[in-house]
Amino acid sequence: MHPLMTQALDLASKGQALTSPNPSVGCVIADAAGQVLGQGNTQRAGEAHAEVMALRAARSAGRDVRGAYAYVTLEPCSHFGRTPPCCDALIEAGVARVVVAQQDPNPLVAGQGIARLRAAGITVDLLPVGDPAAIAAREINIGFFSRMVRKRPWVRMKIAASLDGSTALQNGQSQWITSAAARADGHAWRARASAVLTGIGTVMADNPRLDVRLVETQRQPQLVVVDSSLQTPPDAQLFMPGRAVFIYAAIPDAARQAALQACGASIQYLRAGQQVDLDAMLADLGQREINELHVEAGQRLNGALLQAGLVDELLVYLAPSLLGPGRAMAALGPLSSLTQALALEFKSSTAIGPDLRILARVKGHDRF
Repeated sequence: MHPLMTQALDLASKGQALTSPNPSVGCVIADAAGQVLGQGNTQRAGEAHAEVMALRAARSAGRDVRGAYAYVTLEPCSHFGRTPPCCDALIEAGVARVVVAQQDPNPLVAGQGIARLRAAGITVDLLPVGDPAAIAAREINIGFFSRMVRKRPWVRMKIAASLDGSTALQNGQSQWITSAAARADGHAWRARASAVLTGIGTVMADNPRLDVRLVETQRQPQLVVVDSSLQTPPDAQLFMPGRAVFIYAAIPDAARQAALQACGASIQYLRAGQQVDLDAMLADLGQREINELHVEAGQRLNGALLQAGLVDELLVYLAPSLLGPGRAMAALGPLSSLTQALALEFKSSTAIGPDLRILARVKGHDRF
């Protein structure tokens, strides 16, 4: 992997908790000898993209980028969205070559940025999809790719459990199974998500805030609650100033709806029998520009999402303890054959303090 593209990928990674609903992109501009002239990463939605930040940095340092090479983790945009096209900024700056790790999956771009650059006489190198840098660039923005291609968010389910798989004792006690280090790491994953999802059972049992507070962040993820009968208390801690809360319900109740709307909640009825239509909910969240959906729920909702095939990967923290009978990771019900098991692929295993963090992806879910 070219070291300057590696540098651009590092910049992109640093912006994951900042840019939603935009992708997080890194850009490094260097001369032909590899001397860095400017670098940057995408800022908040509506603010400068990576290419513009890199050009600004070069200008601030008094460096001329004419004839320079730009290393970008995602194809420069070619349309007017919240900001002007980045390909135009590179053309006007006079760069000679642009190396692109991934083509933008957004139909408004999808190769048009590369075409515009080439039409202006700029050499563009698009890395093959199997190149390590291309793979890394897609992983950084897996939620954005999911929303653009599948029209729904990338769903990551976070679970904290004992080594024998209990997420709580039978009496419901669960604080704390894993360590402070694991909890802080979990907040870092919350921070990069567009929204956090939970169920009414967790809201009623724990009255959680489900915000990011154990790591620094410039943006709080939105909150989604699956609440079929609108039982969410109006005084629940999840209602915080400035944070959007979406409640998905199945059974209308005008009085409860009015009380929750007075707290700032957005109510959407998506009914499948007496329950929320979870598939329709994800489609709706895609339309609301949710890229990554971070699930922190109880065994019942976890099981429903898994059984519906709507979970893409599991983020599991395992504590070095045995709790015996307790509440399971997910209520999946007994299987009659091993062939019915949900097939996963281990992506990573990392020690976090005394605990083990496992990232396991549902087989085939990233092939889109």
